[in-house]
Amino acid sequence: MRGALLRVFSAAASSALCALPAAAHERNAAAELPPVTVAAADNQHPKQPARRKPQKDRGLSNQAAARTDSPTETGGATGAASADSPALQPTAASAIRITGTEVNAVPFSRPGEALEVVPGLIVTQHSGEGKANQYFLRGFNLDHGTDLAISVDGMPANMPTHGHGQGYADINFLIPELIQSVNVRKGPYFADQGDFASAGAVAIDYVNKLPHNIAELTFGSFGYRRALAAGSTAVGAGTLLAAVEANKYDGPWEVPDDVRKLNGVLRYSQGTATDGLTLTAMAYSNGWNSTDQVPQRAIDQGLINRLGSLDPTDGGTSSRFSLSSNWAQSSAYGQTNVSAYVVRSDLRLFNNFTYFLDNPVNGDQFSQLDRRSFGGFDARHAFDWRFAGLESRTRVGVQSRYDDIHVGLFKTEQRTWLSAVRDDRVQEGNVGLWTDTTTHWNSWLHTTVGIREDVFAGHVFSDTPENSGNAQASMASPKAGLVLGPWYKTEFYGNAGYGLHSNDIRGATITVDPNDKTTALDRVPLLVRSRGAELGIRTKVIEGLTSSLAVFVLDFDSELLFVGDAGTTEPSRPSRRVGVEWTNQYKPLPWMTVDLDVAQTHARFTDFDPAGARIPGAPAWVASGAITLGGETGWFGALKARYFGPRPLIEDDSVRSRSSLIFNARAGYRFDNGLRVQLDVLNLFNAQTNQIEYYYLSRLPGEPIDGVADRHVHPAEPLAVRLTVAARF
Repeated sequence: MRGALLRVFSAAASSALCALPAAAHERNAAAELPPVTVAAADNQHPKQPARRKPQKDRGLSNQAAARTDSPTETGGATGAASADSPALQPTAASAIRITGTEVNAVPFSRPGEALEVVPGLIVTQHSGEGKANQYFLRGFNLDHGTDLAISVDGMPANMPTHGHGQGYADINFLIPELIQSVNVRKGPYFADQGDFASAGAVAIDYVNKLPHNIAELTFGSFGYRRALAAGSTAVGAGTLLAAVEANKYDGPWEVPDDVRKLNGVLRYSQGTATDGLTLTAMAYSNGWNSTDQVPQRAIDQGLINRLGSLDPTDGGTSSRFSLSSNWAQSSAYGQTNVSAYVVRSDLRLFNNFTYFLDNPVNGDQFSQLDRRSFGGFDARHAFDWRFAGLESRTRVGVQSRYDDIHVGLFKTEQRTWLSAVRDDRVQEGNVGLWTDTTTHWNSWLHTTVGIREDVFAGHVFSDTPENSGNAQASMASPKAGLVLGPWYKTEFYGNAGYGLHSNDIRGATITVDPNDKTTALDRVPLLVRSRGAELGIRTKVIEGLTSSLAVFVLDFDSELLFVGDAGTTEPSRPSRRVGVEWTNQYKPLPWMTVDLDVAQTHARFTDFDPAGARIPGAPAWVASGAITLGGETGWFGALKARYFGPRPLIEDDSVRSRSSLIFNARAGYRFDNGLRVQLDVLNLFNAQTNQIEYYYLSRLPGEPIDGVADRHVHPAEPLAVRLTVAARF
């Protein structure tokens, strides 16, 4: 296997050297929207009735794509902007760039919820505040990120072959006040997007320089306390930016979350977005208790209240340390960008979802370990050229990543080790080579064609020798896009492409069930194919209103899952999602903005099965609306509503989740001297709804030994207030 890995990475290195003037990464593009990453099928929780586990935690073309060009209150100055010509960038009706100002203009309860500025995206939580969020987009329950590629400052957040779920994307280290932009692209249509990007890709970029130093203190309900200090200063020929955040939170739960988070960023930048360099260090540490989802019958019978717990020892610890760099250079030969990163992350989770179903004596608590070091690079180059008088731009790039992983699953009782289910060492790497060309045929037509080749390889060293082995696979993915217009401030878009997501490599080498070491299990493919297409329109024909409509289809050959809670691979079925997204932003006055986003998706398995064709956890309707008011000084405010429609919880649709409608509000005042006072009210109308729901088997003491199939819920937090006092200097 080492030989295979060496061949993969030597190929990547040689490709990078050959393409270095010709391969680069255009980050923080003001005109180009970064690639969308797609999350694959959802990971799942413990046992469900019958045979399955519950699903849980899965021109105008660019001017209109940017909702606003104003700088953030805390940032705004200097993320790296793309040097690419705006009119020559591959795009789609659903692609959008959202500024840090918009992210921070509305209230949210946790860092991950900041991403709900992405149209159609639901970000929720079914466990403690240190665990990765659960994501829903385009009819996918994306678990913790399986088919949604998320990157922060050029570093991928998704983790392949993870202890808790494939594609696990923990962004609790995010500091929202440092966000320069959130660049969104959906669908497998973009050549520079690879693994985990079939449903979409979200690229979060930080600022290089703050217009003002800031200090913030926040106090709120249920023991919420947060302190933030951030600033930047000139150092030599560049700028040094530093930010430190501390957070403590108990939450409304009967067993306090006792969140203890420390977070920091240190960055040095020099030059400009097209000719410059950044070096960044980040550090994050967190510990917490968690009240996981509980069976509805325990609440109905009065065994616990809505905010109670059945295992007070659930929780976890997490840490992340990273070093990254970005380099950009422009010349007569085009624009070159190179980014590189190295990350060390550690996660230990303790969960009990079935209580006394598998072990009536000690209970079903288990611990999941994921400890890894990984690094990678993204190098790309763009150059303009003409053929037969046609203006064109070609981009070429190479991306590579290598993970060295210690991953394990253990049975525990009150966080005390009982036995090991599996304990593995994994070495896994991938290389992606891509190119695309965008051509102007005339003033109203331009096209993009591209192709991507991904190669994956790795080795599993398992404590069960039969499950050790090598796995490798490759896949080519063609892409294409079309833009017509503008006519009357309106453009039309067409996009199509092939994509993929990787499965947990342990599923590609497994031969026996790690629980009993004897039951034979089938191996699964390392890579799964996706196919998608989209037609859309974007218009600014009404003064102050930017509106887009996109109709899409997305097929998966199989939603194969590695179930981290059981240590085995669970095959699923081929699927199709057909949907429509309507996105609007209206600015009737300089101090008022109105946003309205609505998405509807029809999600079905495409093969025949007597169990039914519904995809558990797949939302049909998602909507959000927000009104933000205010200027640079004086009064400001916001009101946001988020609707999360009902979902089927089993394939025959006989059990469905509840819908939820939650409002958050904000009011505050900015003084001329830089002082800001702000009051956020979360769950304004105290909606008694749920963050998440599953349907599966569990067992409480005294219940039948085979367990009881029931709805398992994690309630939404009740009404809470948070007061922030901030100063700029």
